[in-house]
Amino acid sequence: MTEKSFAFFQGNIVPLEDANINIMNHSFMYGTAVFEGIRGYWNAEQEELYLFRLREHFERMADSAKIMYLTTKYSVDELCKITVDLVKKNAPRTDTYIRPAAYKTAHRVGPSLENNPSDICIFTVPFGDYFHGSPGLKVSVSNWRRVEDNAIPARAKIVGAYANTALAKTDALMAGFDDCIVLSENGHVSEGSAMNVFMVKNGKLITTPSTENILEGVTRSTILTMAEQEFGLKAISRQIDRSELYIADELFFCGTGAQIAPIIEVDKRPIGTGSIGPISNMVKDKYIQVCRGEIPEYHHWLTPVYARKDNSVATKR
Repeated sequence: MTEKSFAFFQGNIVPLEDANINIMNHSFMYGTAVFEGIRGYWNAEQEELYLFRLREHFERMADSAKIMYLTTKYSVDELCKITVDLVKKNAPRTDTYIRPAAYKTAHRVGPSLENNPSDICIFTVPFGDYFHGSPGLKVSVSNWRRVEDNAIPARAKIVGAYANTALAKTDALMAGFDDCIVLSENGHVSEGSAMNVFMVKNGKLITTPSTENILEGVTRSTILTMAEQEFGLKAISRQIDRSELYIADELFFCGTGAQIAPIIEVDKRPIGTGSIGPISNMVKDKYIQVCRGEIPEYHHWLTPVYARKDNSVATKR
């Protein structure tokens, strides 16, 4: 990165150290903000940084904002362009994480969202693996339940909801696990602490449906789209019982941060052979190849930062 890092704040690209909010900021006090996590993948051979599914992330953030009465003057197209400009300004030559957020800006006591202005901020940081040094994850089923749609909708990436994530993940780490799987109040599998989950059983890819209080992940969507063409697997979305986890052939987490993270143990029970399975490995390898721009068929998901003079944004197909 350049010597000085920059952020998008209050309508301008400014030095990161100047992008600060007041301690009375509404989103700080009440969690009334939504955010996205977007990855940029550095391809050293091509000397290009590819932003993966940039538009889809901002479309999801727009949906989250709608739920939280967050309104901003920026369109999805404008946010994509601002992000490319910001990343180009920071000039990373490594994998990068981009964090945009829409947030309430009022300085007042009281949680209400009405008559409460909104704004957008974005920053970037270098970012490698979410799980460091783990050949396969050993996880627990959390005692904490995922927040319900009628409480804090998990389909929106709401800052305040991540207290639920923090409690579940921290307890898992303190108990000696790498992470956890969280259940809905109805007792079915929801997702990981901050990522979706896939199960492999009898040659099928199975993931939890949106009605199990999950964040509908961009990576999850990517795998479902690629399943048959790239992996030769039937992919289905349905309820998963807790006990199904124990007898799965393979399990893996997926998400922008986690990418594809194979699970080899749940609640001290080995999954399959107790090592990373062949399907998990195949999905993991193919996903990274797609993100780094190594498979031309999926270039429509990528936004290059440096190559295009107009920095045009990849569109959905």
